[in-house]
Amino acid sequence: MISSADSVCYVTAKLPPEVVGALFEVIDADGFSPTSWHDVETGLCRVDLFPDPGVDVEAVRSALLDAAALVGVALKPEVATLAKSDWAESWKRFFHVEKVSERVVVRPSWEPYAARPGERVITLDPGLSFGTGKHATTQACLLFLDRLAAEDVRRSVLDMGCGSGILAIGARLLGFENVRGFDNDPDCIQVSNENAAPVLIQFAPQVAGSLAAGPQARLVVSGILDEQYAAVRAAYCAQGLAEVESLLIENWRSGLFRHGAAT
Repeated sequence: MISSADSVCYVTAKLPPEVVGALFEVIDADGFSPTSWHDVETGLCRVDLFPDPGVDVEAVRSALLDAAALVGVALKPEVATLAKSDWAESWKRFFHVEKVSERVVVRPSWEPYAARPGERVITLDPGLSFGTGKHATTQACLLFLDRLAAEDVRRSVLDMGCGSGILAIGARLLGFENVRGFDNDPDCIQVSNENAAPVLIQFAPQVAGSLAAGPQARLVVSGILDEQYAAVRAAYCAQGLAEVESLLIENWRSGLFRHGAAT
């Protein structure tokens, strides 16, 4: 079954929220976009997989079942249909104003918000969940940026793999004057954000080497599942960096590093 001109076919299934991260880590998402939704009242989570144009929905269903078997969870995926007119607006119900740190607030463009004294409001018009401030890795990076800005905004900021640009925007609003961001292959953004650990380890020499010299220089690494963080930390300590601290939000850990041997 393939989506028609007036509707979108997708695969949906309910599962415990604690297995979503592991499921998305192993799923072969070539040909479709996986999303998840957590109902805090029932405790259940729903995953929706939307096929790319021309991709059969049954192939997507099979990919979900294969991933579920790998993580040891039983699923009963169903094929559902959504009118394209509804799809164009339906994702907006998941995004609301969110206060990420003491000063940083993320606001979708369709929701009004009156900033309080001292707050910095990032206004976005997102179409995908990553890069909107909802993901734990984005939140940790914004928290670190807020703390670093309070210390010294004369630092330059480089956002490597900037996605929607939310971190670069946040850095500029927090007062950093020299802010730059770049990205590579857009098809790799979602994969790297779901599991950045192998990439961060492989390119540790290049990433660590890009850190400016001096005692005030800081490096934030993110997009790392908690169980993989120790290997990432070891890779960067081997490059002469030291961990300042780490933040764990949900099952995602982000690290803040500086020059110098670990203490």
